[in-house]
Parts: sequence; C-alpha cells; structure tokens
Amino acid sequence: MPDQLDLNLLRVFDALLRDGGVTAASERLHLSIPATSRALGRLRRAMNDPILVRSGRGMTPTPFALRVAPRVRSLLDEASALVSADREIPVAELSRTFTIRINDGVAATLVTTAVGATAAVAPNVVLRFVAEGSESAEALRDGSVDLDIGVGEAPAPDIRSALLYRERMAGIVRADSPLGRHRRPTATQLCRHPHVSASRRGRARGPLDDALEALGLHRRVAAVVPTFAVAALLVATSGYVGLVPGRLAEHLAPALGLRHFPLPVPLPELDVHLFWHARLDADPAQRWLRETIREALQHSHDGGGTPSG
Repeated sequence: MPDQLDLNLLRVFDALLRDGGVTAASERLHLSIPATSRALGRLRRAMNDPILVRSGRGMTPTPFALRVAPRVRSLLDEASALVSADREIPVAELSRTFTIRINDGVAATLVTTAVGATAAVAPNVVLRFVAEGSESAEALRDGSVDLDIGVGEAPAPDIRSALLYRERMAGIVRADSPLGRHRRPTATQLCRHPHVSASRRGRARGPLDDALEALGLHRRVAAVVPTFAVAALLVATSGYVGLVPGRLAEHLAPALGLRHFPLPVPLPELDVHLFWHARLDADPAQRWLRETIREALQHSHDGGGTPSG
C-alpha cells in the first residue's frame, strides 16, 4: 500500500524542489542526509513519481513535481497561517523566501527599498523578484507568487490589494538634447523629436498619443522596446524622447545623463498596488512583509509619485 502523505512529507517535497537535491534540502530541514533520502523514497511511493531524477551532477524535477510544487507550497502556507494566526513572529529569526512578481517600471526603484528594509531586520529572508509575464491571479492562488506589485485593480474577489503610491509619467531626453533645455516643453516641441515607446506587448500607441491627437498633434514613434529600463538606455544614447514613470526617471537620470520633465498634456495617474491572495491575510510573515514594504516606500521617496496614506 502506498505511503500516506502528511505535512512533514510535504515539507520535504517543498525543500527538495526549492533546493534541487537531497543534501541541500536536508540542511534546510535540519535533517540528516539519510533521513531526507528515506523521506524522498516515501514521497516517490506516495506520489507514484520519481520527483527528482539524476541529470549530470545534479538532480532535475520531473514534470509532475514541477506541476504540483505550487499547490504544495500553497498548502504549507495555509497550514502555517492556521497555526500561527494572530501570533507574533520573531522577525530576526525568520528564514523564508518570498516570491514577488513586479512591474518593470516599478522594479528599479522599489526593489532596492524593499530589500534594504527587510534585510535590516530579517537577514535570513530572501526576496525573489520575477518579471511580469501574465497578470493572471492563478499564480497568487497556487502560491507560486506570494505578492504581486503593479498597476491596476484586484482581478478577482479572492485577491486582496493595498495602494502603495500614485505615479505620474514623465518625459526623458539626453541631457544635451535641444528639448532638454526647456523645463516644461510644449506639446508642439515634444512632437518635433522621435520617440521610443516601452511596451511588453510591442505597442507603439498609448495614452500620450490620444492626448496629443486631441490637440491636433502627432508624435513619431521611431522604436518600440519591451521595458522602461531599455527605453531609458536608448534615450541616453540617442536623440529620442522617452516616456517612463516619474520615480524611475528621477532614479535613472543622474546615472545615465538624462533630463526629465513633466508632460505638457494631462495623463491619468497610475495607481501602483500590492496584491496577495485572501488565504494569506492572517499569515504573520506575509503580513509583516506587506507592512514592511508599504512603510519603507512611504519613507523612502519625497517625489516622483504620491505615496499612499
């Protein structure tokens, strides 16, 4: 009869998938290597799958293991929340990896703030940032992503959100650009120069084009790149005009030799939110991380956006 799964075996499974081998998993679990090997054997029998297979000098997860890993992690998070709800946690002793999906326009300024704030009080916490690929809520539901930081509203009733700050878009040009001599370029001046558009989906048109069109104006987009950071690099080495989040413009301008300026046409503010799944509301470690990120942002920046209250 196959071995029955219990919570301890699921913890072993999670450690094996995180660390990719018995030795590293045993260190994470504070078990001996033989004990971890025996647990892997029990997992293989219980799940009717090899879980990890030899690949060169290391071990590779099977497709089945990769498929169920997020669900296992989600179950462990729920179990942790169940037994630790409303309890204080020793933050300095917390040893945990949090996966955060983040918008690239936010990442350059938020990552340094978040890492610095958490490392100062929880040196064993690892923040693992991953880029947006899909805004699907499934990654939050199955536990493969702990937090999502980006623009927009909660995509489903079981996804919680908190406003981090409000952002305005800003124009950027190389410091020696003729446009850079104007503190507040006019819309007509803006349209005299070629533009670079930042879009993950390869779109050349955006809200700026609608605002210019209402004035009877048109800009020429000469390049489309996938991220704001690439757009800033291109602007720094060309005569192009770029459009990036205000905080990012302030952050990159000194290092890349850029000038940033307010746009001469009104564009809607962008609300940057923190998203998480409802099952993690009561998890003290998750709650600590959310509060730490929000407080760090409120105290780290005076301009480029309006922090939430």
